[in-house]
Amino acid sequence: MNPLCRIRDIQRAVRQFELCLEERHGICLNEAMALCCLQQTERLASGELGEMLGLTPSNTSKVIASVERKGYVSRVMGNHDKRHMYFSLTDRGRELLDGMMACSPCIPDLLKPLMCE
Repeated sequence: MNPLCRIRDIQRAVRQFELCLEERHGICLNEAMALCCLQQTERLASGELGEMLGLTPSNTSKVIASVERKGYVSRVMGNHDKRHMYFSLTDRGRELLDGMMACSPCIPDLLKPLMCE
């Protein structure tokens, strides 16, 4: 199969997964991935989070603002430099992630072989 067609199919499967995620949990894929990144560490700066997500600074700011508005992330000033902002999961964000893990997400068949349990 043509690699471009295969990538198109993968992209469509990821979009299908995102629609299910939005319907079940009220967050988009970038928001969910941001929460997962924050779950792995105590706190992250915006630039660190953007790098982990592969997003531009502008898109990273939009994702952070959205999860912050929803109460899943809190903003913390740096200890040594008050100009630095760091982001951490809130209890509500942890609860959302726990709920997402408890209910099996609708993973499209095309993506199932790529998932590691």
